[in-house]
Amino acid sequence: MTHWFHRNPLKATAPVSFNLYGVASSPAANKICNDLRTTRARLLDMFTDATCTPEIMKKSSDEYFALLQGFILPLDGTTQESKLRFIQNFKWTDTLQGNIASAQQDAVFELVSMAFNVAIWYTKIASRLSGKENITEDEAKDVHKSLKIAAGIFKTLKETHIPRLITPAEKGRDLEPRVIDTYIVQSQAEAQEVTIARAIELKHNASLIAALSFETANFYQKADHTLNTLDPECSSKWKKYLQLKQHFYMAYAHCYHGQTLLANDKCGEAIRSLQEAEKFYSRAEALCKEYRQTKGPGSTAKPSEQLFFKKLGTFIKNTLEKCQRENGFIYFHKVPAEAPALELKASYGLAEPTPFELPPLSAQCTPEVYATFDLTKGPKEDKAKAKHDEEIKPVKEPDLKPQKDTGCVVS
Repeated sequence: MTHWFHRNPLKATAPVSFNLYGVASSPAANKICNDLRTTRARLLDMFTDATCTPEIMKKSSDEYFALLQGFILPLDGTTQESKLRFIQNFKWTDTLQGNIASAQQDAVFELVSMAFNVAIWYTKIASRLSGKENITEDEAKDVHKSLKIAAGIFKTLKETHIPRLITPAEKGRDLEPRVIDTYIVQSQAEAQEVTIARAIELKHNASLIAALSFETANFYQKADHTLNTLDPECSSKWKKYLQLKQHFYMAYAHCYHGQTLLANDKCGEAIRSLQEAEKFYSRAEALCKEYRQTKGPGSTAKPSEQLFFKKLGTFIKNTLEKCQRENGFIYFHKVPAEAPALELKASYGLAEPTPFELPPLSAQCTPEVYATFDLTKGPKEDKAKAKHDEEIKPVKEPDLKPQKDTGCVVS
């Protein structure tokens, strides 16, 4: 299902040389600096390499983070942080703020910014995989796994690493709570979409599908509300996507809840539940149009053009007609004025973020080598340069070419 998911752009960054001149006063120290430069450049290349796999991304990011931790962790046993933490300046754009970079002279800022981009990459590889024609069960599992990995990275950054920053994130920037919380919840919700598609494909119990759909709709609503106080100029398009997905899965929840009610001989309530599904589906269709017309960062998804979207409209219509026929011949139940409450709780299939752990410190970063970094022999990069007014070219991302839509996430 190409173009099923909305994706904000990758973060862009200025090149970093790690040229510490006289500070790195031994061959081993110089090698660490050279390896930092090359592993960083290689990792950045992987973000835009269409052939990059999750295994390659894991290897590339681990190689860089293992070395970068030498600029963060204490290696002399006397301090709470590396003496090298504040020696290098780093500049990064934000996914919602265009090409204007934030800059901090702090290796922790580099760690969280790069890891954030790794998480964004996992959401994009999930989107790319889901767009393949005749996606296999293993590929669907990879989509699900990638989205849970992304959620886990975002969550760990928020809880563990971002609080260590000396300079807190500005409003609307990627590292501030509202933005990163939305990424966490969206990644979980999209992972659950894969579960729902799988449950529908295998004709699982209607009550399970209804409960999963309801939980997923609530996730999307939570993500939408998290962005309420953000500048509409950068968040409106994203919010429209979250709203259309919320209404789409509320339609699913009411539709399958209606099936459950019918199976329990509650035909009047089933009809009312399906009428509610029609309302939510119609609103989702309208929101798709509003989303396409709203300007803002990111690629434009086209959910209303997907068979998975269209099938639901047909399914609701046919199921409602069936219930109305049954009621006219068998049940003669009164249709309630209020829709049946969705007091549904999924016992299975909820997507939990996969815990994210940094790799061990590189074997190159020993206390002996650390001692040969002499801060007295070279000036730190001028902090006055660390401004928020430098434009950085956006990342040129590989194009997503639409493929034939088979109408489901798994086959």
